[in-house]
Amino acid sequence: MLSKSSFRFGFLSACLFMLSTSSSFGQEWAQKMFDKDKIDFGVIARGSDAQYRLKIKNIYPNQVHISNVRTTCGCSAAEPSKNILESGEEGYIQVKMDTARFQRRKDSNVIITIDAPQYAEIKIPITAYIRTDVVFTPGAANFGSVEVGKGAETTVALAYAGRDDWAITGIQSKDPSLTVKAVETARGGGRVNYNLILTLAPNTPLGPIREQIMLKTNDVNFTTVPLLVEAKVESDITITPEIVSLGMMVPGQEKTVNVVLRGKKPFEINKIECESNDEAFKIRMPKTTQPIHVLPLTIVPPNKPGDYSEEFTVTIAGRGEPITFKAFGKISETKTN
Repeated sequence: MLSKSSFRFGFLSACLFMLSTSSSFGQEWAQKMFDKDKIDFGVIARGSDAQYRLKIKNIYPNQVHISNVRTTCGCSAAEPSKNILESGEEGYIQVKMDTARFQRRKDSNVIITIDAPQYAEIKIPITAYIRTDVVFTPGAANFGSVEVGKGAETTVALAYAGRDDWAITGIQSKDPSLTVKAVETARGGGRVNYNLILTLAPNTPLGPIREQIMLKTNDVNFTTVPLLVEAKVESDITITPEIVSLGMMVPGQEKTVNVVLRGKKPFEINKIECESNDEAFKIRMPKTTQPIHVLPLTIVPPNKPGDYSEEFTVTIAGRGEPITFKAFGKISETKTN
């Protein structure tokens, strides 16, 4: 016959097992939303702008709320691009290493706390080796906003301290619109200096650019040095948000979101057209000529459960090419009376 104490122990063990299983499941559902389970910056230069965007996508029907993002070391920092992700919506956690104050091997973790639709805490390991012999000024090649068709140029200075014969032997870039030239400016006393001249071609397509170019060197231990390159090639008229999230929708239940069109000079909207024939959207057309237009976009979702998307074409007075943008969301099975 079991004693009271053995019964209590068995009951406590069962409870602990159930809690452990529940906790593990809770982490699992959240972990599936992230594209990586670790972040490795590799070998990076001192003073470089070392950033990584950890992608997250809400693959569930309910809204996801990120309540907190933190790191476990002062050598790193992180913040979310947005705290709320509707069903099907994407975002990212921006993770950055402090390469100015810290050197050599650094290990950390980014911890993301989610409190809806249920609680989960995800820990993503971070590792990096910050070189002390190579310094970039500034820490990245950032072109900023570039008007489409114009092209741009920027320069980053590289300073090396160590061997007299250290040299850049090649440059690798995946973007055909970007060219990079390394110009040696000084050498002597164990120090070598270069100017890296980066040029963005006039035919660079619209959209953001974010990539790492790799500088190949004759260093036996660290053969490459990465450099972050960023730019945003923009039209004379931009749309915010670029992709409109409609979230979870109920058939027949009206929902309104705002879309902002911003121009470099005042403009007039002639018409807005939808690609589909659902006639689910209503847009209040502005009648004025101004540099910023806020368009209330109202949808009455059709009875088509599942993923739903629409493409819009905006015709601007005096502008040869129209502007397009997309909206997406998910329609539930429930229908209103």
